[in-house]
Amino acid sequence: MGKYWHVLNIGLQNTLVYRVNFLFRASFGLVPLMAVISVWRTIYLGKSGGQIANYELTQMVSYYLVITIVDALTAVTEDDWQIAADIKDGNISQFLLKPMDYLAYRFCLFGAGRLVYAAVALVPTVLFIWCLRDSFILPPDAATAAGFLVSVALTAVLQFLFSFTLALLAFWVLEVATFIFIAFAFEYIAGGHLFPLDLLPPAVAGVLDYTPFPYMLFFPVSVWLGRVTGEALWLGVLVQLLWIVAAYGLARCVWNRGIRKYSAVGG
Repeated sequence: MGKYWHVLNIGLQNTLVYRVNFLFRASFGLVPLMAVISVWRTIYLGKSGGQIANYELTQMVSYYLVITIVDALTAVTEDDWQIAADIKDGNISQFLLKPMDYLAYRFCLFGAGRLVYAAVALVPTVLFIWCLRDSFILPPDAATAAGFLVSVALTAVLQFLFSFTLALLAFWVLEVATFIFIAFAFEYIAGGHLFPLDLLPPAVAGVLDYTPFPYMLFFPVSVWLGRVTGEALWLGVLVQLLWIVAAYGLARCVWNRGIRKYSAVGG
């Protein structure tokens, strides 16, 4: 494990170079969030009742604020592009000749990137949440907070494995950008980033429950808000674990098949 700790350390040092870029990205990323919150406030003001799909205004605002937190901790940014570039440029050849697993190597770099980005984004995010503190809901109890932390950790692993597998398509196609953008667009909607999945018709929401997408964002946010508690919480965590096992198996299968097709020339 020593070599992977070394990779994590190198990843932290390399990522710290972009700390100012991360600060500006996190800060200006709050601008569309302000617009979304303003839209929902207008919707609630024009509605005679106080709830929409069992969400009060404070819960709806908190939903999008918690999304910002979960995104900072779990979102895959440049990793999929870098993996695809490694395959196209032949850089993975060195990993085939050394006792280092490429998936574990990339996961260490992903973890380093998330740690640095989350630390830098903490400043503008906390200030923004403080300004909206009257509309921000905290977890109802310690068990819910613990379940949220576990769920967020599993969400990060699941998002990484999903992006890793998608990037491995570079073994077969020249450009994976189209596939990445399509997957991102679908995940943006089916994962609950655009709006809570509770707003969808029950039949559609029921179908999505059989996919991994709600567990990439919607589930941990729902745990924070206290909408998933008790046995349902830990059942959801179990489902996340099962999706991680399935995603890991798929990633290994695609990697093994891709390596058989892979060839690199030159010095």
